[in-house]
Amino acid sequence: MRIALGLEYDGNAFCGWQSQPSGCGVQDHLEKALTAFADRPVSVIAAGRTDTGVHATAQVVHFDTDAVREDHAWVRGPNSHLDPRVRVLWACPVADEFHARFSAVSRTYHYLLLDDPVAPGALSGRLGWFHKPLDVAAMAEAAAMFLGEHDFGAFRSAECQAKSPVKLMHEARVERRSNLIVFTFRASAFLHHMVRNLVGSLVYVGAERLDAEGLAKVFASRDRRTAAPTFAPDGLYLAAIEYDSRFALPAPRPFPLFTFP
Repeated sequence: MRIALGLEYDGNAFCGWQSQPSGCGVQDHLEKALTAFADRPVSVIAAGRTDTGVHATAQVVHFDTDAVREDHAWVRGPNSHLDPRVRVLWACPVADEFHARFSAVSRTYHYLLLDDPVAPGALSGRLGWFHKPLDVAAMAEAAAMFLGEHDFGAFRSAECQAKSPVKLMHEARVERRSNLIVFTFRASAFLHHMVRNLVGSLVYVGAERLDAEGLAKVFASRDRRTAAPTFAPDGLYLAAIEYDSRFALPAPRPFPLFTFP
């Protein structure tokens, strides 16, 4: 039987998604919990790997097992064994053809940024920060150039193992919500550090250190060395994974914002 799970986790508590020899990855914690609940080894495959410090509100994984449990038990059971900073949100049986990574149609990330002279305190590690007000309109206008299918090599880390830097960007928005700036990117897939590198370059635009024409030249260069530094992981959230409706997966719960209207 193949089962899909929806997860959320606090990225500050783990050394990224992927399993590590030290056992510090979210994958390590989840597989340990599932193994304990199923009373047999369980290995999971995720829709995407998140780095250390990157959060998720809608990660999706799948695994195969011959353990027979009620659907709701695959939520309660693993959660009883998990670190409270990672939670299974839902569970459902899926067809054998379903694959958490390869069946995904798109992935959505949000980056939450506080542009204020004082860095966040209570929400440290959960918001990105820039030390002065940014021009949101300029960033929003510049972000539009990322829409469509492009080579995103200028925003790809040196450690990226993707076969191709060409990705299809469905949505690229920058907007202010109360005292936060929210970046939204929805694409077919993302390169390693791609969102954080896009945010870093857009912040340069908002801070008037780079204009839209200059960013277009960076984009066209396909050279990572020409772009702004990689932005901190703190405010980055994997917020949605889209699949074909035939898989009938639960919708992700609404993405939380830490401000009042």
